[in-house]
This record gives sequence, structure tokens and C-alpha cells, in this order.
Amino acid sequence: MLLAIDVGNSNTVVGLYKGDELLNHWRVRTVVDHTIDEYGMLILNLYKTSKVGSKSISSIIISCVVPSMLNILEPLCKKYFHITPLIVGPGIKTGMPIFYDNPKEVGADRVVNAVAAHEKYEGNLIVVDFGTATTFDYVTQKGEYLGGCIAPGVVISSEALFEKASKLPPVELSRPKSVVARDTVSSIQAGILFGYACLVDGLVDRIKKEIKTESTVIATGGLASVIAAETSSIDFVDEMLTLEGLKLIHSRNV
Repeated sequence: MLLAIDVGNSNTVVGLYKGDELLNHWRVRTVVDHTIDEYGMLILNLYKTSKVGSKSISSIIISCVVPSMLNILEPLCKKYFHITPLIVGPGIKTGMPIFYDNPKEVGADRVVNAVAAHEKYEGNLIVVDFGTATTFDYVTQKGEYLGGCIAPGVVISSEALFEKASKLPPVELSRPKSVVARDTVSSIQAGILFGYACLVDGLVDRIKKEIKTESTVIATGGLASVIAAETSSIDFVDEMLTLEGLKLIHSRNV
């Protein structure tokens, strides 16, 4: 069985695969000051809910955008699973040419998403990943990664608003009844949710105009379904896209 681990700045997603079947997946907070043993026990307890023993895990692949977390996860894999994990990074076989000025600068999560999207969907693709940052990546019909853009994520944008505007209270991210809201909480919700949907539609529209071709737009990440529902540009929501990409890259390297 394969343990796929996607480490983001805010959350870490862990997936357990048996062949091509995703048996289970979990989302936990990324905490950089946890010890190796704290993370080890957390992961052990998570996949034990699937009634799988540690000896059933034969391979581990990790995508990580938090460099300090690799200092925890690599020794964790060796200590608790006796496995040297495959790390997504320079030199790994992805099957996708990266047309970036410096390919080493592209985040592992962006590459993994691009690989999975090209495998699962047809034509030219724009992948929007709603994480701590929201990334927009363009993949050609031939399976070439051409680049994209990065915007502040909806959560950190909201946190900055609450921190800098002392009279505005933190609110839950949910859909208000209207854009022209009549109370402060609904006004904030309208600005955040509808405003961010406009940001997504605007950037996707600019990408399409620049590349001068129609593209299928796939959304992934923790808030993908929430934001996608308010956009006009997103065609598919695929919350497991990154885990699927990790599985594909693992198969191409072993």
C-alpha cells in the first residue's frame, strides 16, 4: 500500500492507496514545532482507523512546500515504517516538461496538481488550487507546464482584514443572502466570498485571453467547493487531485 502525504502551509493531507483505490484520506493542521514522535503517532492513529497495520505500507511519497517539515517527515518514515520516502522535487520523474525560467522554483504541489490534471482531463487546462495561497497553473494539451500566477489565499486575506481593521469581527466563511448586505457580518461575508470569486473569474479570464485558447478549469484544495459554487469559470471541482498526482508520480518512479 502507498501512503501519500501532501504538506501545505496550513494543512497536511494524508491519503492511503491500495493500488489505484483511495481507501481513506485525512486532513490535519501543519504544525512545524511538532516532534517526529508526535507526528508519527498521529499518522499511525489515522491509518489504523482503516484497519491497516504499519507493515502493510510498502511505499511513501511526500509533496511538501514547508522545507522544515521534511526534517520531521523523512526520519519519521524511517523510524515508524522503515521506508525511505520518495520526495517530490528536482530530479524526480514527473513525465511533464516544466517551462519555467527556473523549474526548481515551482512548488511541488503545483507540479503534482498539473500532472494529475493532465492525466484525468482532456485539452488545455487551468488548475486552481485553493490553499494558504491560491495558485493558477496552465497546462497545455500536450502535457506541458507553462507557468501561472499566485494570489493570497482566502483565509489569510480574511485574517489580514480582521487583524488590521480593529472594529471588524472575525466571521465564518459562509454565503450571505445578498451582495448588498444589511449587517456587518453579512457585509464581510459578501466581500470575502463574492469578492474572491470575482478574483478567480478575473484571473482565469486573463489567462485565457493571454494564451488565446479555450481551457478546462479544475479547482482543488480545501475551499474549492465553497468558492467554485460562486464562480462562472470553474468547470470541475476535484478535491483529491493532489493525492492522485502523488500516486501517479510514485508509479512513474518505482
